[in-house]
Amino acid sequence: MKSLAQTAGYTVVGALEQTRPPDARYQIGAGKVEELISLVKETGAEKVIFDNSLRMLQNYNLAKATKVEIADRFQLILELFARRATTTEAQMQIQLATLKNELRHAREKVRLSRGSEQPGFMGIGVYEADVYRDAIKLQMQTLLKKLTAIRTKRVLHRERRTALGFLSVSLAGYTSAGKSTLFNALTEAGAMVDKSLFTTLSTTTRMVEFSNRNFLLTDTVGFIDRLPISLIEAFHSTLEETIYSDLIILVLDLKEPLEVIEKKLSVCQDTINHLDAGGIPQITALNKVDRISPAEVEQKFEALKGKIQNPLLISAKKGTNIDVLKAQIVRILENYVKGNFSVPLTEEVMPFLSWVHKKAEVKKEEFLDDHVDVIFEVNPQVAEQIRSKVEKLNGKYVQSIN
Repeated sequence: MKSLAQTAGYTVVGALEQTRPPDARYQIGAGKVEELISLVKETGAEKVIFDNSLRMLQNYNLAKATKVEIADRFQLILELFARRATTTEAQMQIQLATLKNELRHAREKVRLSRGSEQPGFMGIGVYEADVYRDAIKLQMQTLLKKLTAIRTKRVLHRERRTALGFLSVSLAGYTSAGKSTLFNALTEAGAMVDKSLFTTLSTTTRMVEFSNRNFLLTDTVGFIDRLPISLIEAFHSTLEETIYSDLIILVLDLKEPLEVIEKKLSVCQDTINHLDAGGIPQITALNKVDRISPAEVEQKFEALKGKIQNPLLISAKKGTNIDVLKAQIVRILENYVKGNFSVPLTEEVMPFLSWVHKKAEVKKEEFLDDHVDVIFEVNPQVAEQIRSKVEKLNGKYVQSIN
């Protein structure tokens, strides 16, 4: 929480903690509210940020008690994203997430803002709730149209790359794990590298060549614990580059304490699964080995290796094992199998074909009178899933060859 606040440009002047069931009026207890009021006065704080999610009424009551602006984790992450966004698409995605949040609380905010002088509850004027909600919905519709156009363009680019036969690799991982540094090491590009959180808020893709094979490498936005679902949804079109990749390199920061690494690993895996990318093969790059002792490297590697796919110790900054990583990328992608199946045209076929397009690289798809023939290329694990689904649909899995 402190890192998030500092990355957003704040100076942290104090902190309070409490463990208890949430209070309906303030989120924290009445006694803790008095402590908070005193702390605000003593430190001259201009804003209070809660790690918990706050309801609009709780935000209002806290602002009234402390006489300063109140924000929760969601609002802080939105603000941080807004500061970091550099592309038009990222900026629009953030606006959309902000408007969705505003829409959820519109009626309550209008009610509370009438006659209020509390920080954060001004500027609505004489809006009626329905008028205010309609204005938000209109802005959202405008943004969605623009984002749809951008996404359509991206899909066309992706289809073009697929037609040319390029396999794709995406970098994923917790924010500040070193993805952009690794991206630069693999591509010799100049992606922004920063110690603060969320340096990358949009995808960057470059052509790379390993062992005389061309691949597309994509750097994606970093994950974070309890990233609000609405933000994951807002960035879905950006993160879909992960969904449609042939291989994911999951980057972990090995210099952190083991319990922190395991927690961040869980967050990354949950986010990848939420994006429906769990079936894509992974290489786990255990980064920053140059920052800890060999004994600590071995101890953490042994503790993690049973929980991750294809682990590899690297230092993106020093270049340690980067050539080994390139060779492993080629080895995994060269192990792809080709499959050919035929299924009868039923109501269940279209959802299945949509799933196949997400999981595999479809080389040919031909609709005939009563069935559809598909030729695809995918890793063996997903090929087996396709075979099983084809059989359930009373289809024929013709062949699977290297």
